[in-house]
Amino acid sequence: MNLHEYQGKEILSSFGVRIQRGIVAHNANEAVAAAKQLTAETGTGWHVIKAQVHAGGRGKGGGVKLAKNLQEVEEIAGQIIGMNLVTPQTSAEGKKVHQVLIAEDVYYPGDSEPEEYYMSVLLNRATGRNMIMYSTEGGMDIETVAEETPHLIFTEEIDPAVGLLPFQARRVAFNLGLSGAAFKEMTKFVFALYTAYVKSDSSLFEINPVLKTSDDKIMAVDAKVTLDDNALYRHKDYAEMRDIREENPVEVEAKSVGLNYVDLDGNVGCMVNGAGLAMATMDLIKQAGGEPANFLDVGGTADAKRVEEAFRLILKDENVKAILINIFGGIVRCDRVAQGVVDAYKNMGDDINVPIIVRLQGTNADIAKELIDNSGLDVQSAVQFQEAADKVQAVLA
Repeated sequence: MNLHEYQGKEILSSFGVRIQRGIVAHNANEAVAAAKQLTAETGTGWHVIKAQVHAGGRGKGGGVKLAKNLQEVEEIAGQIIGMNLVTPQTSAEGKKVHQVLIAEDVYYPGDSEPEEYYMSVLLNRATGRNMIMYSTEGGMDIETVAEETPHLIFTEEIDPAVGLLPFQARRVAFNLGLSGAAFKEMTKFVFALYTAYVKSDSSLFEINPVLKTSDDKIMAVDAKVTLDDNALYRHKDYAEMRDIREENPVEVEAKSVGLNYVDLDGNVGCMVNGAGLAMATMDLIKQAGGEPANFLDVGGTADAKRVEEAFRLILKDENVKAILINIFGGIVRCDRVAQGVVDAYKNMGDDINVPIIVRLQGTNADIAKELIDNSGLDVQSAVQFQEAADKVQAVLA
């Protein structure tokens, strides 16, 4: 589950991470009131207006701007709220901005120049260990840094048996070129950030930039946070932070009816039981000359109601030219799945306007094939994987 910047910062702050303070506003009037309150609390004279959407690169799309007075706060907030923000991480249509974060200006003058760094905490799947990734090149796309100057990216892997050790936090500060008060501040920051990552059951904490202020404070100016959905039962307060306006509406609908659905950009809808078989089916479609339009795992209970719900979800995508149903009958009997397909097809009538290929293997597969073949419906049955692939290729031709 992805969070907005202000939500990620709330979690960081609760674990002692210093953050750029801010207040959320939903319209221009609230933005002005938030700016006044922030000035009273922090003394800031300028304010940063930040669009709150689940996408990076907001600044490039005009979603992050500096306001030097209250009139500019009102004007900029009014411009950003309601706009469709297009960034390198959104579709061409962009994402509608429903709220902005009015944040304090932290780039104030002082004894030294402010410095920006990149830092993230995530799981290194190759080693099964958490990892701190960091760089002196803050404020830039980390992908660009990795491609053009990979020697400027450092990593620190954490042994789960002992956790983050003091010498590792010090090494992070040293590699970032810090000394004195800023060095000590950074070691505290790293410890607090890692604690927040572990105790919030997150799968990603990305801070870009981490700022060293002109008076040697270290703080999170941004926060991109992804929580592990499987651990939300332990964090009811975090679960309430979910903003379904930022999510794919079909995926939200699928979740509400207990289906695992991921929207893709292809032309062949997939209905499969089991994630491993789903991935293999997507490969099969690719080899047959098509492109998977979705990942859809119907689980172990593929009855008529569930199959009908799956059909309706798949057919919401106008790019779908065919549907491949690939079920292995281990727990669920193939004849029950076949009957579910037939019943769902009859219930939906003319709503199904694309060819359907059904491959059922496992318990009672022969009975299932007979049910499909004798249904009188425009449904093609297959027994072998390759046979299903050939039929997909034929209907796409």
